[in-house]
Amino acid sequence: MNYVPPFTITDEILTLIAEIAEAVGHLNATADHLPTPQLRRENRIKTIQSSLAIENNSLSIQQVTAILEGKRVLGAPDEIQEVRNAIEAYELLLELNPYSEKDLLRAHRLMMTDLVKENGKYRTGGVGVFDGRQVVHMAPPAERVPQLMKDLIHWVKTTKVHPLVSSCVFHYEFEFIHPFADGNGRMGRMWQTLLLMQWKPIFAWIPVETLVKEHQQDYYHAIAQSDREASSTPFITFMLRCLLLTMQEMAKSNQKSNLKSNQIILSAIRENPNITILELQEKTRLSESGVKRVIRQLKANGTIQRIGRTKGGHWEILKEE
Repeated sequence: MNYVPPFTITDEILTLIAEIAEAVGHLNATADHLPTPQLRRENRIKTIQSSLAIENNSLSIQQVTAILEGKRVLGAPDEIQEVRNAIEAYELLLELNPYSEKDLLRAHRLMMTDLVKENGKYRTGGVGVFDGRQVVHMAPPAERVPQLMKDLIHWVKTTKVHPLVSSCVFHYEFEFIHPFADGNGRMGRMWQTLLLMQWKPIFAWIPVETLVKEHQQDYYHAIAQSDREASSTPFITFMLRCLLLTMQEMAKSNQKSNLKSNQIILSAIRENPNITILELQEKTRLSESGVKRVIRQLKANGTIQRIGRTKGGHWEILKEE
């Protein structure tokens, strides 16, 4: 009989699924404009810094950025190594198969190189999660880990449960099993992102870890509550709330970015009515499709119009925004 993790889909979870799906649809509708390469890079840096900060890595956004750029950074050698490893692991995000045990072990090896001896291997000893001297969670015996992970990966690969829920279940069950000697938290968060990407690729650039970091105590509380109830329902609810908040923040950021792009393009046209799409790309740092999308909006709003042909014509501002 195939293993099925225990959880319940509540009314709140159903509501959160619907709201997140709607938010994702809205973001995908502007996919030719968002995310820009700059935003992707910023979000990747936030993701790495936040995920490691949850594990008590003290390096700042600025220091993580400097390491990414190959610059020398003053800091604890193990913390710098953690960042380098995470950068390398996240670079593979688009290539990894979330249903492959081999890829999971490969990602852990990258994430934990020169940090633990058992990198890329399941733990061989017992492990517990402590809050000070108090044991918060005792993981299953090491000899059970390989089969537990096979069962969990098979479940998440074959389940008909909505990906938003199944990815949360995987994340919680992964932390419960605690398959590695170290690095379980960062791997669990990364693998949930990877699972969500199979549903909607935009999750590759959504820094969920940032919100988890901001609600770190609630994150641990949700795990502990799920442990007590022997059900991942509290953890699912917490993570879906985080995802929805992330979507809402991205929508606000997108709105601000759109307004800024509009103003840059209008200012550029005002200075040079003959400006080209390529020149507008350089000024706005948007893709060609992104610039054309803003221009379509400005034309539809009656703000600008094109006089003459594409080649040899010019832009004219009809009204100021």
